[in-house]
Amino acid sequence: MKYIKCICLTAISSIVVSITNYQGAILAALPPAEDIPEEILRTEIILAARSPIDGKPLSAADYAQLQAQLQQAPPPKLSSNIRDNIFLLRLRKALLQLFPFLDTLI
Repeated sequence: MKYIKCICLTAISSIVVSITNYQGAILAALPPAEDIPEEILRTEIILAARSPIDGKPLSAADYAQLQAQLQQAPPPKLSSNIRDNIFLLRLRKALLQLFPFLDTLI
């Protein structure tokens, strides 16, 4: 009789513990109620933005205009001769990494 009571008590207590753990896991997995779902945030149209240059708030039109200006390449500040020399030095460095024995020949 004692064994039956012990087995029943063990079974009931394990069931109660597993149910409470299961419900706690469900509650812990849910996001907070005030959290906006990511699906809604992806479809939201952003009307205000910040400047990538100085971080000031911009309107959508100003932000688009600034992005268009940033996309245009600025005029080169170096002369073409210096740019050619830099290109050749980079090419030489890459070739020396592939063929280190060329350094002894030069």
